[in-house]
Amino acid sequence: MSSNPYDFAASEPEIPAKAIDSGLYIVATPIGNLADMSQRAIEMLRAADLIAVEDSRVTGKLLHHLGLKNRMRPYHDHSSEADRDALLAVAREGVVVLVSDAGTPLISDPGYKLVRAAREAGIAVSTAPGASAVIAALSISGLPTDRFLFAGFLPSKARARSDAIAEIGNVKSTLVFYESGQRLGATLAALADQLSGREAVVARELTKKFEEVVSGTLPELAERYAEAEPKGEIVLIVGPPGEVQAEQGDYVSALKDALETLPPAKAAKDIAKRFGVDRAEVYERAMALKSGA
Repeated sequence: MSSNPYDFAASEPEIPAKAIDSGLYIVATPIGNLADMSQRAIEMLRAADLIAVEDSRVTGKLLHHLGLKNRMRPYHDHSSEADRDALLAVAREGVVVLVSDAGTPLISDPGYKLVRAAREAGIAVSTAPGASAVIAALSISGLPTDRFLFAGFLPSKARARSDAIAEIGNVKSTLVFYESGQRLGATLAALADQLSGREAVVARELTKKFEEVVSGTLPELAERYAEAEPKGEIVLIVGPPGEVQAEQGDYVSALKDALETLPPAKAAKDIAKRFGVDRAEVYERAMALKSGA
């Protein structure tokens, strides 16, 4: 038996392919650890007449690992209506599998137009669910998971990013984003500036050898990653509004202490970031305290 724990061909007996009805199948692939590939997903890939892929080089490596040589066809953001029609033509009589480079297709990946077109055409659509970086990160973040908003990638330009944060910043739910190492520092700085001291988590390289999960307030994480550009795939999670205040209590006593050594504007800025409250509100309270009101 092979010493490689992810060598399916060597460690698992060959399982005959099961008959699978024609249609479009949305199949999740691992986000890092190949052992997370489900047996049902493997059976669907084996039965596929055509696999729609983001990048044939990436999926090709997975298929090679599984000992499969199915035909692939690119399907991505720039695919045309003709590309969709070609996939649907195969799905009417055969098995078409849609995969992304990693994780569950359609989660911040192309594909919804293909699924919609298949359903409108009366073609059966099914799924082999599996790994998702969003769900994996939430499950180990320690932040509330009863209600969350996945917002994909924030815009790269500062003004557009600021507008996007303002739009969703007051939603009473945990916020989840995808981010790259190159942009992480700027994104955290923008979030800290607009959302103050909320709790947050940076989850990097999930299920892989160098998996890392770092928690702290947004200002703390912004400072940590200001100069350190991490590598790998990143999920950024921000706690809902009010969490910091609920855990740390009334900010007024802390503000009183800060005013003993700091001017009102500086004290208000520091306390607003620490407790995740509006800076203008804290400044107004600081001025009232200074005047004895």
